[in-house]
Amino acid sequence: MTRRELSQLIRNKESFLCIGLDSDWERLPSHLKKEDDPVFTFNKQIIDHTHDLAIAYKPNIAFYESLGPRGWESLAKTLEYLEPLRDELFLIADAKRADIGNTSKQYARTFFDKNAAGLDFDAVTVAPYMGSDSVEPFLEYDNKWVILLGLTSNKGAFDFQMQKVWSEEQDSRDFLYKTVIRESQHWADENKMMYVAGATKSYLLNEIREILPDHFLLIPGIGAQGGSIEEVANHGLNEDGGIIINASRSIIFASGGRDFAASARAKALEMQQIMKNIINRYL
Repeated sequence: MTRRELSQLIRNKESFLCIGLDSDWERLPSHLKKEDDPVFTFNKQIIDHTHDLAIAYKPNIAFYESLGPRGWESLAKTLEYLEPLRDELFLIADAKRADIGNTSKQYARTFFDKNAAGLDFDAVTVAPYMGSDSVEPFLEYDNKWVILLGLTSNKGAFDFQMQKVWSEEQDSRDFLYKTVIRESQHWADENKMMYVAGATKSYLLNEIREILPDHFLLIPGIGAQGGSIEEVANHGLNEDGGIIINASRSIIFASGGRDFAASARAKALEMQQIMKNIINRYL
């Protein structure tokens, strides 16, 4: 999916909602645990009830690989189930991978080469700490996206990302996350790379937009982490839309009972209606 196609999808669906399929085994409704594949059954029902409201799904890989082979099977089945909807959905592997070049090459194969591990995502989240050669293997695939960790939504982000370091480009000290964003723009442009920018720090989105006026931003932190859709949109929207707002627990675990899928839809619809109003005002 190209940047233009993603922008058009936002307009068509009047939504920039991404639903995180963080399908935590311990939080699955108890009645599903009698199924042959509880995680896939859970995902299937969430998808059935929300795919018209979302532009993207983002499985967090930790919740699958922690289950071993059966978790990887659940993930593969989820992607296979989504295949007929690929024209209307952007699929993100929330894997936060990166390593030395030859290892990153294998991580990229895992999520982008269907002939390797059976997975075929549109994008993967990548950690920038090890620098350009750890990211380049992910950029070698046509029509695939790298979503680089820029400014994350967790409390610990202040430990390093908000520390000031010397920036050669700026010839001054600047926040580490800004240095990462500026330097990584030399690796790929806005047609190949997106950035994570946490909603819990939406007041910093203006500064990020000054550096990245044209890039898409994947914005976690809405819902369970307390971020505001309106505030994020005010700071983060550009003429293409330019934002993908992720909500995970607040949607998929809106209810722990037999009505979990209907409750997920109700929560997703509530968010989509806010987004619809924003899109109609600004795009």
